[in-house]
Parts: sequence; C-alpha cells; structure tokens
Amino acid sequence: MPLPADLDQLDADTLRRLLIEQERELVWRQTKIERLTHELALHKRHRFGVKAERLPTEQAQLFEETAEADLAAMSEELEQLQPSTGTSAPKGQARRKPLPPELPRTEIRHEPDSTTCACGCQMRRIGEDVAEKLDYTPGRFTVERHIRGKWACAACETLVQAPVPAHIIDKGIPTAGLLAQVLVAKYQDHLPLYRQEGIFGRAGLAIPQSTLAQWVGQSGVHLQPLVDALKADVLAHPVLHADETPVAMLDPGAGKTHRAYLWSYSVGAFDLIKAVVYDFADSRAGRHAQAFLGEWRGTLICDDYAGYKALIAQGVTEAGCLAHARRKFFDLAAQGQSQIAREALEAIGQLYGVEREAAELDIDARQRLREAKARPILEHLHAWLLQRRTQVPNGSGIARAIDYSLKRWAALTHYVGDGRVPIDNNWIENQIRPIALGRKNWLFAGSLRAGQRAAAIMSLIQSARLNGHEPFAYLKDVLERLPSQPYSRIRELLPHRWEPVTCA
Repeated sequence: MPLPADLDQLDADTLRRLLIEQERELVWRQTKIERLTHELALHKRHRFGVKAERLPTEQAQLFEETAEADLAAMSEELEQLQPSTGTSAPKGQARRKPLPPELPRTEIRHEPDSTTCACGCQMRRIGEDVAEKLDYTPGRFTVERHIRGKWACAACETLVQAPVPAHIIDKGIPTAGLLAQVLVAKYQDHLPLYRQEGIFGRAGLAIPQSTLAQWVGQSGVHLQPLVDALKADVLAHPVLHADETPVAMLDPGAGKTHRAYLWSYSVGAFDLIKAVVYDFADSRAGRHAQAFLGEWRGTLICDDYAGYKALIAQGVTEAGCLAHARRKFFDLAAQGQSQIAREALEAIGQLYGVEREAAELDIDARQRLREAKARPILEHLHAWLLQRRTQVPNGSGIARAIDYSLKRWAALTHYVGDGRVPIDNNWIENQIRPIALGRKNWLFAGSLRAGQRAAAIMSLIQSARLNGHEPFAYLKDVLERLPSQPYSRIRELLPHRWEPVTCA
C-alpha cells in the first residue's frame, strides 16, 4: 500500500492507523512469499522426481506442460510480491534462436518525445537497440521489430532512450496476439501444448512445449485479477445459476486420474449482463460452493444435488430446474413405457408455452403472466401427480419421476412468483457444455493449480463469447492493455464492459 505524500500533515491517530495497515500488509506479503516458496520447492521436487513412465503418453505430456506452467506461475507470483527496485535483474536465460528470416516483419520505432537535452543542447542519434517479438493474427505469423533509438548529448554526456513498451512477458518473444492464440487454442479449442508445439514447428518455429507452458502460467497470473473482478461482478447479482461437471485430474504419483469438478456460476438468464465464472475444485463437496459464494444471499437456480443444501440452510433461496423434472418423464415416454409420463410432458409443455410468451416481458409483467397462466396449470399438475402416485408401484420408474417432482415442488415452482427467475437451469448447462466437449479432447487438469488456471481463463473466454466478442480479439486486446491498466480501472476490461480500442 503506497503511503500518502502529505505524511507530515497527518495527525497521530491517522499515522498509527497507516502504520498498522502497513504492518498488516507486510505480514500478509511475507506469509504469501513463504507459502509460495514452499509450494515452489515442492513442485520442483515433484516435477523432477516423478516417474513419467507410469503415465500413458498423452497424460505424461500433459503432466510436463502442467508442471512447467505451474512453476512459471509461482515464480511470477513471487516476483510480483517482491519490493520493486526499479530495475530488473537478468534471469540468465539461454540465448534464443533468431526468428525465421522469411517471416514478414513490421518495424515499430520508439524515440524520445524530445531530443533536446535538459542542458539545452540538441542530442544526436548514435545508434539503436532492436528486439524482435513473434506476433500472430489468425492464420499468419509475423515479426515485430521494436527499434529504440539511442540519443546522446555531447555537452553533458547524457544518453536517452524511449522506455521499453510494457508486455505481459517483457523479455520473451511473444506479443499479446501470440499469447492470446496459445490460450484460445488450449482453453477453447482444447489443443494441448504438445500439439501446438507441432503446429508451430510446421510453420518453421522452434517453440518447445516447456516454453509454451511458461507463457500460459505467466499469462494466467496476470489475468487472475481480471477474473477476480469478474467473480465480484457476478456475486453482486441477486439471482445466480449453478451447476457442476466432473473433470479428470492427473495424479502422477499414482499413475492415474481421479475425479475433480468444475463448478459454474452465472448471472440469471434474464439479466442484462452476461457473465459466467468457473471454479475448479478437487471434489464435489458442498464446501466448495460455500467457499465460492461466501456471504452471498440470493436466489440460486440449481439441481437437487445435496452439496447446495448447506447454502439453503444459511439463507440462500433455492429455485429448481423444471427441465430436470421433465427429463425424467421424457426418458420414460421415449421408451414407450408410461402413458402417465406422456400426460405429464403435455402439462409441462404448457408451462413452457407460457414462458415463450413471457420471454420478452419485463420482470413485473413476466410475473403477472405466470400468476395468471402458469399458476393454475401447476396447481392442477400437482393434484394430478399426487393422485397418480397412489396408482403406481413403489420403486417403478414412473414412481421415481413423480417422487422427484413432488419432493422438489417448492423449488420447482418458485419461478412463478419471481419474474427474475427462469423456469429451468438450462442457461448454465449451456455454459458448461464447452467443458464437456473439452473433456473428450484431452482436457485433463494436470494439477489443482492447473485446474484453477483453466477455470479462470475459460471464465474470460466463455464470458467474452456470451457478450458477442471473438475470444482471440478480446484476449489479445486485454493482454496488450493489462500491463499499463491501472488496477482501479481493471473492470473496464471485463467481457461485459469491454470495448475494443479503435484507431481514430
């Protein structure tokens, strides 16, 4: 926390408060440094000690990229926590190969705003520094040549250069465009980094998987504050959808995977903004939903999973998903097993007909329409289900379908009295569908950190898509602007607030 410039004008109480805050921040920073240092040491020991041959080939390659990304992310976090000295120490990186000469090149010149020395003399150009960065636009690699002129004053021997433009990875070759491509390919197109390495290789670019993994890890650290702001915006809304889906997480020590979960939370389907946040956890335990939602108290649209029950007990209002109830009757009707199921589907179909009428209405008008048209249908359906339940044998498929609806009746019908709440949870299920696709294309989580990083970056990608933005264009612009964006204005880069920079 920076100290105010007018320290000498502050009273004693204010100074004591500032001192306490400074000490608290110092303790927090030191604790986090110690935790990250310990975690980094453990990861290095595990990274170089694990028996990769115990894993299938694809999983071993994924473990390699995950380990590199995790190590890079922890190193980046540690560097950000260290006090700024104004200079950066050399990291002793190996000299990289020059970029292929056949790639198109664009020169970007950086010169001082003024070439007049402070002593009044005119400086002269005595040379230049050149740094090349690899850029990507869809379907095309190019090279940016950043040329920084050196200007000297003969009278006072002053040397001046324009400052180095800020980049997510200052001393590496990737531009924001290339980083955006790697992230979109990995987290939207579900291409593991070892496959991307092969794609780059066919273009004449020798970029090893380990380097790509380091870029992913560092990018994830820089994007995390934006994801935190996205989560805060989502939790500011009174109606949320929630769902979860299993994802395999590697356990290299055991040579196998175990089941982890990706939890999804989004604002209500009728809300003016569109945003979704994913949260990765190593289990389906309800404590993960509690930890994510924290003090939030609103209406949660979810299925009948027991993990949400503790939230309901703490004051969260539960709204059910009529599509889940319908599905149980549909499965029976599709098999031709139950006339009762077909009749239930007809009644539920009438309820969805009311929703089609209500879709474009405002909150109050939607609620009035539901009370007038949906409430009578539901009352008749409830009485009919109670009657039919007495006519079917316990344990039968139709009995289980009816029992589900009757048990969940209050939650399933909550939407009628609240025009903000949709009839089902299909909105969030549509947001989790891309994850199911990735699951079939080697979307494993190589570690808890890797799963959390994937959840964060996919939150930005999917939220960008919801708002009509092309994910590559969105991430490219955000990664270009983040290094110089004041933290107080970071919300301007959220997908539902973002506007691309246009040239005048």
